[in-house]
Amino acid sequence: MDFSVKKLASDAGVFFSRAVQFTQENLGQAEKTELDAHFENLLARADCTKNWTEKIFRQTEYLLQPNPIDHTGARIEEFLYEKLDRKAPSRPTNAELLGHYMLEAAKDFGPGTPYGSTLIKVGECQQRLGGAEREFLQTSAISFLTPLRNFLEGDWRTISKERRLLENRRLDLDACKARLKKAKAAEAKAACEGETQVSSRNGLFGLCLQAVPDFQETRPRNYVLSASASALWSEEVDKAEHELRVAQTEFDRQAEVTRLLLEGISSTHVNHLRCLHEFVEAQTAYYNQCHRVMMELHKELGSSSADVFSSNFGRNPSASADPDASAESPTAALETDVLQIEEVQPPASGTRKAKVLYDYDAADTSEMSLLADELITVYTVPGMDSDWLIGERGNQKGKVPVTYLELLS
Repeated sequence: MDFSVKKLASDAGVFFSRAVQFTQENLGQAEKTELDAHFENLLARADCTKNWTEKIFRQTEYLLQPNPIDHTGARIEEFLYEKLDRKAPSRPTNAELLGHYMLEAAKDFGPGTPYGSTLIKVGECQQRLGGAEREFLQTSAISFLTPLRNFLEGDWRTISKERRLLENRRLDLDACKARLKKAKAAEAKAACEGETQVSSRNGLFGLCLQAVPDFQETRPRNYVLSASASALWSEEVDKAEHELRVAQTEFDRQAEVTRLLLEGISSTHVNHLRCLHEFVEAQTAYYNQCHRVMMELHKELGSSSADVFSSNFGRNPSASADPDASAESPTAALETDVLQIEEVQPPASGTRKAKVLYDYDAADTSEMSLLADELITVYTVPGMDSDWLIGERGNQKGKVPVTYLELLS
């Protein structure tokens, strides 16, 4: 118990002395050992890396888990399972839950009804999107978030610990320098006072020589005290010089260790660059998969919507009663009779070249199949759906989706 109390008191004394020394340095009342410019640049670069890595890490977490409540709950659940050394169960995504509810609703509404069958199609699509999202989240967590977290919780903590040790070594070194400076000043003062007293005593000795038969008996005590003080201060100077050499050695050793860790930040940047490329690749694959799923759903719903609405609402009687009216409108011919797609003529001006981005399979004879990277001529006709264009490739002609094209001119 006594040892613990003494150690606590010693640590408190060291802490207080360092706090006083740090305050005096900030006020310009004490000397401070400065690090070289290269070392200062390494420190600034490390702090910048830590700050921005922390911000990117937090914002990426919010991107992957945008709901703060769900984010907090998920983190708490992961923490508990990690402490229990158990694997956390898979959590369904919001899209998967939406798809599940749509499929359950379709059962109640009837899978054979137009609404129920559409709910099934959209629900299955949402589940596929949810599966793609879960895969993207897992890939991003492993390839991007985990390396950033490892840096913040591992490498940076080690760097911070060594930097604190370096700061303590610097304070100790500066304290030894100040102690040596004071000891030398005191030694010089004691030597000066001793010389003054000796010269004074020599003057008095001539005056009192006849009256005093023995000088040894009448020698002032200050002479002995000054000689003793000078010897003590000489010992104190030697001790301070030894402590300074030890402190300088420890400071240099700790500075080298900290420098090596700080120079490792360059390797950290290279590692994070590779992780960033993997994150972008995962994000690209995720959005491409979502685009393909949605285009398939759009095409499936588009091919069935005409039959659904025509069976429920019937055809326009005025259009069926007047065959000349339908013949006069190229758009009406395009929508009502797919065989008349060849009769649609390109406008005198307004045709453009387009590059095909993805392969596309025609759903019926009114559409034209596409191959990625090929060039076709496209144009529109009055009243046509803005999501579609008329495409021509040699003698072939048909409707093509705008989202599959890149308009060039």
